[in-house]
Amino acid sequence: MKIQSPPGMRDFYPEDMRLQNWLFDAWRRASLAFGFSEYEGPIFEYLDLYTLKSGQEIVDQLFRFQDRGERNFAIRPEMTPTLARMVAARANTLPRPIKWFSIPRMCRAERPQRGRLREFYQWNVDILGTEDPLADAEVVAVAVAFFKDIGLTSDEIVIRINDRIFAGAMLSSFGMDPQRFEAAFQLIDRFDRLTSDEFAQSWDERFRSVVSAQTIREFLGTQNPTETYERVSERVDASVRDRFIDFRLRLENLGIDDFCQFDLGVVRGLAYYTGCVFEAHARQGGLRALMGGGRYDDLTSLLDGPRVPGVGFGMGDAPVVELLRTLDKLPQLQSDLDVYVIDADRQLFPDALRLVDSLRQANLRVDFSYKRIGVGKQFKQAAARAARYAIVIGQEFIDRQELTVKNLTTGEQQAVPAERLRSNPRATLDGI
Repeated sequence: MKIQSPPGMRDFYPEDMRLQNWLFDAWRRASLAFGFSEYEGPIFEYLDLYTLKSGQEIVDQLFRFQDRGERNFAIRPEMTPTLARMVAARANTLPRPIKWFSIPRMCRAERPQRGRLREFYQWNVDILGTEDPLADAEVVAVAVAFFKDIGLTSDEIVIRINDRIFAGAMLSSFGMDPQRFEAAFQLIDRFDRLTSDEFAQSWDERFRSVVSAQTIREFLGTQNPTETYERVSERVDASVRDRFIDFRLRLENLGIDDFCQFDLGVVRGLAYYTGCVFEAHARQGGLRALMGGGRYDDLTSLLDGPRVPGVGFGMGDAPVVELLRTLDKLPQLQSDLDVYVIDADRQLFPDALRLVDSLRQANLRVDFSYKRIGVGKQFKQAAARAARYAIVIGQEFIDRQELTVKNLTTGEQQAVPAERLRSNPRATLDGI
């Protein structure tokens, strides 16, 4: 019986893992460069952790189960609730600001589509313990540092920024009751993912008595975001307006304002966001958001901990890889093999194995042929494995205790005393 991988899940063959590790390394470089520390949590949590902040409507989006004790759990669909739970548990002992990142594996029970899978990895970056807009700007700057590191520019990436209070001010200007904001935000969050007719039908069914879908579309689809910002900012408190101005100034100070653009349609669909929100999008290609996040100042207090303000984002691996593939910017990655040891004579194979062991103890990545085959075929195997060097143990070893070392990148080769190679393998190889 042929069994395939489940829908929305992925197999990672070695070439896939090389790409995945390359991506994770870039995420870690950006995080560590900004002074973030890595953390992890359990693969599943109590179901209540997710319904507490998002309501019962989130249950259908989760892979959930009961254990033998009839306790309700869910495989984690995101990391922010776990982070809030962990911080709430030790809030009084953690030094501020708390700057953490993680790269967890997660699952969501939703329909698989381009750049969006049921099982995925997500880079999470968060700063907790401060309400300074500089923290908001810095988490955006981490994302920009990553995009630059992998060769993406502001011509290809835009980070759309907003504040939920601005979006609320827009809805208030139309006479909408604040009690209905969350329902409206959830629909606005889907504005780019619905057709014009789908959005109009959903909006008018709920909110036409307050404001028509056509009017909302005109606001959200404006080609002049600066004008929209000025119109809406007049309706918010001066303190909110000043904070957002400070946030945008810090983006400029950090040298990333060319990536950023005000967008009233960015509200994020999760109810725990309390202020600034942002999303990274490809300027072309029709992909969903590459990254999304914002400020959540009350989440830890929902978990019986003290109030610890926070801001952060999540970035999935699948949409990033899909974008790089669309732009033809995927890296060309080869096997990370340093040395391939070749025996030119069957009787020398035990000596070849001892050489392999010696090189591995020097932390070199070394392989060899399991079959005793000709030297030419072994060289082909070395090339297929993209090894940097081939070391041949043959008659020279019998006669003079020498090895032939070939640089498979340059084609240069030379005879090297076996003892010198064993005593200082890296320096010896680097000299060829």
